[in-house]
Amino acid sequence: MNSDLQKARALAEAGDVSGLMGHLRSTVDRLPIADSAALVRRAAELMGFADLAETAAAVSAGPGRSRVLYAYGYACIERGASFLAVPALREALRREPGSPAILRELVTAFEDENRHGEAVLVLSEHEAVLTPWPDRYLLAYNALMSGDVDRAAAEADGLPFPEDEFWLPARGRLSRMLTRARQARALGRLDPRDLRGWHFALTGGVLGTLSPFGFDQGMNGRYAYLNDDFGACLYGLRRLRTVLEAAGRTPKTVSLLPGRGDLALGLAASQVLGLPAEPFAPGRTDTVVIAYDLGNAGDLVVDLYERAAGQILYEHATCWTEPPQVSADVSALLCQMVVAPWDEKMHFTPDGDMARSPADDREAEDLAAEILRATPTPDELPSDTDEALARFVAGIAPMWPADGTRDRARSAGPVPSSRF
Repeated sequence: MNSDLQKARALAEAGDVSGLMGHLRSTVDRLPIADSAALVRRAAELMGFADLAETAAAVSAGPGRSRVLYAYGYACIERGASFLAVPALREALRREPGSPAILRELVTAFEDENRHGEAVLVLSEHEAVLTPWPDRYLLAYNALMSGDVDRAAAEADGLPFPEDEFWLPARGRLSRMLTRARQARALGRLDPRDLRGWHFALTGGVLGTLSPFGFDQGMNGRYAYLNDDFGACLYGLRRLRTVLEAAGRTPKTVSLLPGRGDLALGLAASQVLGLPAEPFAPGRTDTVVIAYDLGNAGDLVVDLYERAAGQILYEHATCWTEPPQVSADVSALLCQMVVAPWDEKMHFTPDGDMARSPADDREAEDLAAEILRATPTPDELPSDTDEALARFVAGIAPMWPADGTRDRARSAGPVPSSRF
């Protein structure tokens, strides 16, 4: 028995589902499918996922049929474990290479895992069975997400107008992303290290700051786990001011969202920008809407999907691994997980022990005052100056912010970052 399988079985026998899934993420592609499915069955039973347990049992009993493999792969994707689906669906497609359903499901799994280059490869290998919608659209989309703007544009230019109106939003999103990608490429390198350029291309938003932590060790400007502070909040708002000035945008008000953190940040933004503050109202024009984290905005994101004229949406901490339902027009930073300055925090005592700092339960007005009193000491790359940000914004100003909808960015795109 190889060591990968031996460790996986030990984790399964111990009932350590989290440990098993973490181990399988890095090993499943080299384990026999029947063996990995048996392990997944055990995890699914412990989690109460009857559909996944049933299909995994069928694969572990005999993975020879493409339909069995397809059903298992589909269940893995539905349960948020697309990495487990890849080897099963790849084998199903090998056994039934002309199956559009299997091909599309494999592409879905690759997309979920940000493995867009592999999606392009498998679609290209099956050109004979590709239909314009969705297959060649998927080829164009994944080419763009893997960083190949020219291939994406060529594929998109060859797409006929979709007969099914279901595909019209996807067509519009792809067109907008390609237009922005061309503009970003004209301003800079738009390579796998150009996080600000690709963020704009994929979301239409401006990224205010680039993290220096682990920049050359795989993070490329994103944060992983961030213990945020009041000074960083103030620095983000000052960067917002730089963006507005460079773009020549002159909003008339700051719109306040009701969450305590959002309200605190909005009240501080009112002072930094020198604008009156008003409670958020859907459809208000010429305003800056201030959010700390749109992942906590709840149903309000519905009112933010359609962009009112002159409305600019600012988000301080944007999650790049689970993007919010709408993309902000300005994001101060990208992180995987953030602890807000007013949240409970873990810290080390002078003795080296871990302890908890209690949450700051002051009212939003007091938190806003704390932000404004803070010292904005940025975690800044030497190259990420106000002047560099202003130059970028000036270059995209004619198309920022766009009219219409705020599309969700479902993928991290061509710029990789390490995850925890």
